[in-house]
Amino acid sequence: MKLFQCAILFQGLTLQVLTLDEPLCKLQENFKLNGLYKKGDVILGGIFEAHLRVTYPQLTFTSIPEKIECGRFSLAEYQKAQTMAFAIEEINRDPALLPNITLGYRLYDNCVNLPVALRAATALISGEDDSVTDYSCTGTPPVLAIVGDPGSTHSIAISRMLGLFRIPMVSYYATCSCLSNRMEFPTFFRTIPSDKFQVKAMAEIIKHYGWTWVGVIASNDDYGQNAVKSFIEEINKFGCIAFSETLPSVNSRARIMQIMQTIVQSTVRVIVVFSAGSYFFPLAQEVVQQNITDRQWIASEAWSTSAVILGEKNFGLFLGTLGIAIRRGEIPGLEKFLLEVRPVSDPKNNLLGQLWEAIFNCKFPEKTDNHNSSSLKSSTICTGTEDIEKTKTEYSDVSELRASYNVYKAVYALAHSLHNLMSCEPGKGPFQNNSCADITTVQPWQLLRYLAKVNFTTHYGDRVSFDENGDALAIYDVINWQRADDGSVKTVTIGVFDESAPAGQELTLNEDKIFWNFESQHPPRSVCSESCQPGTRKATRKGEPLCCFDCVPCAEGEISNHTDSIECFKCPADYWSNRRGDQCVPKEIEFLTYKEPLGISLTTISVLGGCISASVLVVFIYYRNTPIVRANNSELSFLLLVSLILCFLCSLLFIGQPLHLTCMLRHVVFGISFVLCISCILVKTIVVIMAFRATLPDNNVMKWFGAAQQRGTVFVFTVIQALICIVWLSTASPVPFKNTQYQNSKIIFECNVGSITGFSFLLGYIGLLASVCFLLAFLARNLPDNFNEAKFITFSMLIFCAVWIAFIPAYVSSPGKYSDAVEIFAILASSFGLLLSIFAPKCYIILLHPEKNTKKALMGRATPK
Repeated sequence: MKLFQCAILFQGLTLQVLTLDEPLCKLQENFKLNGLYKKGDVILGGIFEAHLRVTYPQLTFTSIPEKIECGRFSLAEYQKAQTMAFAIEEINRDPALLPNITLGYRLYDNCVNLPVALRAATALISGEDDSVTDYSCTGTPPVLAIVGDPGSTHSIAISRMLGLFRIPMVSYYATCSCLSNRMEFPTFFRTIPSDKFQVKAMAEIIKHYGWTWVGVIASNDDYGQNAVKSFIEEINKFGCIAFSETLPSVNSRARIMQIMQTIVQSTVRVIVVFSAGSYFFPLAQEVVQQNITDRQWIASEAWSTSAVILGEKNFGLFLGTLGIAIRRGEIPGLEKFLLEVRPVSDPKNNLLGQLWEAIFNCKFPEKTDNHNSSSLKSSTICTGTEDIEKTKTEYSDVSELRASYNVYKAVYALAHSLHNLMSCEPGKGPFQNNSCADITTVQPWQLLRYLAKVNFTTHYGDRVSFDENGDALAIYDVINWQRADDGSVKTVTIGVFDESAPAGQELTLNEDKIFWNFESQHPPRSVCSESCQPGTRKATRKGEPLCCFDCVPCAEGEISNHTDSIECFKCPADYWSNRRGDQCVPKEIEFLTYKEPLGISLTTISVLGGCISASVLVVFIYYRNTPIVRANNSELSFLLLVSLILCFLCSLLFIGQPLHLTCMLRHVVFGISFVLCISCILVKTIVVIMAFRATLPDNNVMKWFGAAQQRGTVFVFTVIQALICIVWLSTASPVPFKNTQYQNSKIIFECNVGSITGFSFLLGYIGLLASVCFLLAFLARNLPDNFNEAKFITFSMLIFCAVWIAFIPAYVSSPGKYSDAVEIFAILASSFGLLLSIFAPKCYIILLHPEKNTKKALMGRATPK
């Protein structure tokens, strides 16, 4: 500050040398500003928004431009300036705070205009004295610190200038996160949290209600553009921005209509607005005019409690708006102070007169010092004696002190810093050689040192301190716009966002108090695509945001068990996806059971076949002494029938859950039974052929192939098969096996043959014996009819071979349990073929035509024809 004054002094001294005038430093010009003033030992400056509109003078470039005219006086905004005056008066009355020091103030109106704001800041730091006589640059500067400016853009410009002179500035409403940059703005502080935290609070609300498709509108200034940039980064963590629009700085009907077209055409249902009320007002008017009712508005702190919009009677369409608001506080005695003001004729306090004109819709007689100070055009003359206590305006409304409470905290922060400076003990100070500052000659840079470390609690219970970036503690009220009893719109606090709360608990909402301006009375849905339910996955659409996607069902064997899954996961080997695709369930284990119709049928046929074979055996045993039984080698017939019984019953081993024992037995029993069966038939065939050859003269071949040789032959053939089975079982025996490759959705519980070679030898050996038997029987097919069993054997072998040749492709192509069914069918078909072909004709004669069961009948045509 002294540097700035000395710069002016140097300029004055230079002019003195050049002009040889009296030794004075003079101000070149005084800005014509609206303000409030009070003397004091230490002066604090302030910059506020008392007017919301400016009218620029015509620029001729031939003369000094006229004063910028300010219009549309704001009672609610002017309240903040009066709050600073009240706080200073309260501090002056407090004997415990800054004793023997009187604070004064110099407050200016910035008219929501950057050039006016810069003029106000320049006027504050340079003072308004016409001349400077203190060439030693001692004493206190014109102002020690500044409260304000409320605008982020204004604060950026002013702070850059104040930073050069180390003058502290404490803003009560500038929230741009860019102002947290200590390198650029070393003397900037604020009692309102940075937009960084406001954006986080908004994002938490949006995330809480599952709104992933959001539109954003921002003012065309540093506040709006920095906020929307941070907001987009925060939303992209869990959602998408449907559109981002910028409000015009100067009201443009064409631009407003473009934004409206975007809103109407978009499917978004939640719109966030970062803007001061004055910038958003034209768009809000258009929204009301077009009756856009199906939108949920989210308000930034700059307009969530703005009287500009809340005060409009026809803006009920914005009921239900959720907003972030500055922490509300209470200031005892403020309302009384506000109603005690009276207009004065002092030009340094011309804002009081303009307040009076705005409240009572009147106008003071024209004076040169406040020419065109009022924007009201009324013929009513103000007397200054009107009763302000009977008025109810935004000016005297202290029910929702938010920005005004921040002003109050800012003034007290400066006062506590000054008090701490005064309380410094000599030799323990923070300055060179541990010195302390002198309150009578205190400089802004000295106050800055104490302001950075200030820490106190207001009477309302809020702690005031600044972090390393000059930011206040981040705590917000969450408000909801609702209808008041008188039909107006009011704000209701429905929650709190506290950055200092534990992680995940920063946002607290009272859901029961929230009013939703929708027919359903519930929060709206705002998504580009509905959530993908479990059992589906998200598939993004080409060229569209990530929030716009299609829900694709998971493939078979894959699941997704949570909402909005990006991918489906494969189930473990023994599991498969259920119909909904949201859970892995154990695969269905498939094997041929005794309980299903197919298993019951095959079991019944197998048992029936075994019973028929046993019945035939009983018949043959009973009639064992009859010629037809004796002529067909009764011993081999009995053994053949026993083997057929085993063949029928071995099929039961293929039914039921595969076990280690049944897997080993099923093919072993099957192989040995059929080899025994085929061996008996083969020996019978050989016997038939030899019996025929024995009837020829000089042929005694039967003595070489008697009963012992026949039994030995059958035994040898069977033992060979048994050896094959032993080798097979000892090297790689069949084991139960869960086949998951054949069908993905099922586990085929089957018996793995273990060694393909062993299984091939087993089947091949049966096939070899059957082929030899068929060949011999075919060659003996022309023996005499009455003794020609070779025809029946030929026919039985033909059936046997046909069945097992057809079995191979059928077995390979049959899925799951049906492969076992095919094998059982082949066993049963071949067994019935042998049983019926060989024994049916004999049983027919034994049981139905016993007269033919005689030696004479059998030998009657036993000779060759």
